[in-house]
Amino acid sequence: MSAKIIDGKAIAKDIRESLVPQVEELTKVGKQPGLAVVFVGEDPASEVYVRNKERSTKKIGGESRVIRLGQDTTQDELLSVIEGLNNDDKIHGILVQLPLPEGLDEKAVINAISPYKDVDGFHPVNIGKLLIGDEGFVPCTPAGIVELVRRTGESIEGKNVVVIGRSNIVGKPVAQLFLQENATVTICHSRTKDVAAECRRADIVIAAVGIPNFVKKDWIKPGAIVIDVGINRVGDQLIGDVDFDQVKEVAGAITPVPGGVGPMTIAMLLKATVEAAAKD
Repeated sequence: MSAKIIDGKAIAKDIRESLVPQVEELTKVGKQPGLAVVFVGEDPASEVYVRNKERSTKKIGGESRVIRLGQDTTQDELLSVIEGLNNDDKIHGILVQLPLPEGLDEKAVINAISPYKDVDGFHPVNIGKLLIGDEGFVPCTPAGIVELVRRTGESIEGKNVVVIGRSNIVGKPVAQLFLQENATVTICHSRTKDVAAECRRADIVIAAVGIPNFVKKDWIKPGAIVIDVGINRVGDQLIGDVDFDQVKEVAGAITPVPGGVGPMTIAMLLKATVEAAAKD
């Protein structure tokens, strides 16, 4: 029996639509949610992401402000732009599109964003809050992953979750989020002796390793939920970290690539921006 396909596009659309009335109410009291995206350089992939964020913000009724800076922008110039946005009452969320051009310090840039406007959830203050279970902004892709699992209708509590990958953007924060849901979490990485064996014990597998078709059918326990975070370009195709055609024959539910995790990232970013405006 083939797995249920977890439709990230449909779930993201549902989240965006639920935000529209909230934005309308906030706008009535002068709190129209404002998201500023700072884009430095000319990376074509980043340009696509920035346009998608801009369009999505406007669709829910929010204010979208895109600040495009040249490839030769200095660190001081970029930090000055962020400082201005930190002090702008019309902006509730700030996102600096990564990667930055060579020579710019990404860590210093992220640290410069006000934790109260860090809707991407990467500021050390928000990461610290995540670790100790305090309320704060959460990285958007991990938040979207947890929401996708919830939407399957399966309880997370007590489940064995295996996260493949330990990046600061996905692996580490998503593991922490599943811990908060009372799951038992294992993080696998390049030094893990037998990733396949770890996966076979899992009720939920999160693949975020950046290797096409890395996760195989015989790694998956029958009925497990499989979330594929990978986006790998192979020729003219986008391929995930999971061997989708094979794994779907044994999994209980699985995300496709594209159309799974990707749309959720922007949806959760918008949700965080609306929440920031409501707290303002």
